[in-house]
Amino acid sequence: MEREITKELLAFIQKSPSCYHVVANISKILEEEGYQKLLEGERWKLQPGSKYYVIRNASSIIAFRIPKFNYVGFMIAASHSDAPAFKIKSNPEMRLDNQYTKLNVEKYGGMICSTWLDRPLSIAGKVMVSTEDGIEERLFNVDRDLLMIPNLAIHMNREINDGYKFNAQRDMLPLFGGAETKETFNSFIAKNLQVEEEQILGMDLFLYNRMQGCLWGENNEFFSSGKIDDLECAFTSLKGFLKGNHPDTVQVLAVFDNEEVGSGTKQGAKSTFLFDTLSRINRSAGRDEEAYHMALASSFMLSADNGHAVHPNLPEKADPTNHPYMNQGVVIKYNANQKYTTDSVSEAIFKKICMSANVPYQVYVNRSDILGGSTLGNLANERVSVNTVDIGLAQLAMHSAYETAGTKDVLYMARVMEAFYQTCLKATDVGAYQIRL
Repeated sequence: MEREITKELLAFIQKSPSCYHVVANISKILEEEGYQKLLEGERWKLQPGSKYYVIRNASSIIAFRIPKFNYVGFMIAASHSDAPAFKIKSNPEMRLDNQYTKLNVEKYGGMICSTWLDRPLSIAGKVMVSTEDGIEERLFNVDRDLLMIPNLAIHMNREINDGYKFNAQRDMLPLFGGAETKETFNSFIAKNLQVEEEQILGMDLFLYNRMQGCLWGENNEFFSSGKIDDLECAFTSLKGFLKGNHPDTVQVLAVFDNEEVGSGTKQGAKSTFLFDTLSRINRSAGRDEEAYHMALASSFMLSADNGHAVHPNLPEKADPTNHPYMNQGVVIKYNANQKYTTDSVSEAIFKKICMSANVPYQVYVNRSDILGGSTLGNLANERVSVNTVDIGLAQLAMHSAYETAGTKDVLYMARVMEAFYQTCLKATDVGAYQIRL
């Protein structure tokens, strides 16, 4: 079972070379399941028992299901669509001796630069095209091996294995073409989109790793791919969302963009996107503002973003008493300085859900002398304050162009997500909650 769902995940990642493709693929799956598309710029006329989704910026999506208008609260799972990559700059062509054409790029997020070298790459994202009525966006993907960032031979850098500081402006520029390259980058994009070059008015294009995902290990217990962080959580959240359905709650699936650069955009977790959506659900249900706040008190959010597994060669980098491993279940993430939202209340609620689903859980905390990363839960709470737990799955090589995780964990997360959406939480007092599973 775990191998089948892992292969599904790898196929989803393969079809999602950019955050825009992630959202397009999720929306296609939702529509196949009967979800109706809403536009933020139109009036919403929601009906009880119906299913909807709304997209912002083509890179963030929120789907929801309203069983009835007298619901108790919202059950929200949040993940992110983006991953560290190299973004193509405007006017990117850089020619050398009429023999090479490189592309000028800049870093998006914090990646392991060396993992992008000497492997086939391509370009994906979105392009804004002029039309008779105005402009429209087009998904873009050059679905072939197109680029390479070559390493420098060891003969020219004998110290490469002793540590090297990569310079993004010098070392990380992809090779696009040779002496026969004549056309501009914009004309190349236009030809692939089958539009005129002057119709192209804007681009958000990124490099992506072309290496396909694979299962490996003695018992195929591991899998590797690009973008496991965080498409593993986005995919398993979607799987659980489509199966779980409690009659007394509004089930919400949120996949945000720009987590890797702080979430402070109109489509990020720190934006008004979630607040706007929940507020409009409340208004369409004929409920007043006080009812909205009452619903938030009985709501719960899973901030789902992967964590670090103990490294097989560097186990000392893990916390001394908490050792999360791949294939050992969902990790609950903690941080005293609230980089993660988990507290005793959200921890207890989530553990109850895990036990109901018969899914194992484990603890992730950073070593006290190593600064860890952050995620989207605490940022989303700035606009929508609900009990939130930070969770994920243990993986290796986070922010590499080719990451590794465990096959059993894909199934574990899908199962706990399904159980989560079949749960109703009711606040009965300060620190007291009724949990109906």
